[in-house]
Amino acid sequence: MSVRELVVLGTASQVPTRHRNHNGYLLRWDGEGILFDPGEGTQRQMLRAGVAAHDLNRICVTHFHGDHSLGLAGVIQRVNLDRVPHEITAHYPRSGQRFYDRLRHATAYRETVALTEAPVDADGPLAVTPSYTLEARRLSHPVESYGYRLTEPDGRRMLPERLAAHGIQGPDVGRIQRDGALGGVPLEAVSEVRRGQRFAFVMDTRLCPGVHALAEGCDLLVIESTFLDEDEALAEEHGHLTAGQAARVARDAGVRHLVLTHFSQRYGDPEEFERQARAAGFEAELTVAHDLQRVPVPKRR
Repeated sequence: MSVRELVVLGTASQVPTRHRNHNGYLLRWDGEGILFDPGEGTQRQMLRAGVAAHDLNRICVTHFHGDHSLGLAGVIQRVNLDRVPHEITAHYPRSGQRFYDRLRHATAYRETVALTEAPVDADGPLAVTPSYTLEARRLSHPVESYGYRLTEPDGRRMLPERLAAHGIQGPDVGRIQRDGALGGVPLEAVSEVRRGQRFAFVMDTRLCPGVHALAEGCDLLVIESTFLDEDEALAEEHGHLTAGQAARVARDAGVRHLVLTHFSQRYGDPEEFERQARAAGFEAELTVAHDLQRVPVPKRR
């Protein structure tokens, strides 16, 4: 059975706290695992969450601030220690190549797995697979930063009542799906479009066109909300979002499930992020993330 869920490994911004590890997020998408922004301590959080190096197929780094990338060294070394047999591709801003190289070779270890490097330097698709298209969008932060978005191809849902009306049953259902028509009946007459699911990952950024493009129509949006609304000036200065800003983006984009994360250690009450997001008019499903939480991608409507 296919699984599509977010495994939250860490939710702190800048520095870890007693209750929040540095960033780290694993998206399970059917048989693949995509690790986003492995901050310090990610390898241990993976162990606590029941995530193995063999579960990884891609590593996506938004930018090279430490809370989003210091765990890369440990994760890469674990991948090599466990001799992961399949290809793992790393995406990261090309401008940070020197940081990636330093982290990859931070200490001595036996390199048994050759990671595929696929750096990002422009908006657009990064990979196309049967299950999804992965694309990147430039964000607005003091260092070059990209957000990521997965889009599943649209499919078709067969409509039993229309199939019956045309006398199509048994093996003929498979034939019309394969061939696009059967006995003069087009596939469109007995089916409807099944919209592919959409996921986006938006970290350190001010409001910018990339944020809105990534969020548009998402079933699950993971987005930073470092600051509360009363500190909006600080958010703008340091290249971040507030809870209200993130919620308005999600509201306007028609997001079905919003996950707020990347919280500043200055705040003691995580429920205030939810209160401000609701006050901003976001009415759909909302999660204020905590470490080791699992958030399923919403079922199709």
